[in-house]
Amino acid sequence: MPVRKAEAEWKGSLSRGSGRMKVGSGAFEGSFSFRSRFEDGPGSNPEELIGAAHAGCFSMALSHILSEAGHIPDVVHTTARVHIDKVDDGFKITTIELQTEGKVPGIDEATFQEKAKAAKEGCPVSRALAGTEIKLQAKLLS
Repeated sequence: MPVRKAEAEWKGSLSRGSGRMKVGSGAFEGSFSFRSRFEDGPGSNPEELIGAAHAGCFSMALSHILSEAGHIPDVVHTTARVHIDKVDDGFKITTIELQTEGKVPGIDEATFQEKAKAAKEGCPVSRALAGTEIKLQAKLLS
């Protein structure tokens, strides 16, 4: 299996410095700062990238689980909301909320919910983030 790579560089103090992140494939490169991470400033942040990774991983996992059960989805769309909060003397990603919608011909609601739960528990990013509370809302579209 391939090993994926990303890198980041930070210059200056935490509150006044700035940084750049990029992924090894070249598909993303962007700036980040204290304001983009802990306030509403311009730029990206590590939590946003974790959210994108988790949404992508979960969508692929759910699509695979559904397909293996004979229900090939037309579409699986997932949004991840990553919460970072002040705890003790630092910050922590406390919760990730996954909200997914799937258009899956020939499946009932109970089966869709069961497969979504299995995808949440089994996707590699969920497993990597096992120390974080992961919530799931799954909606079957008609």
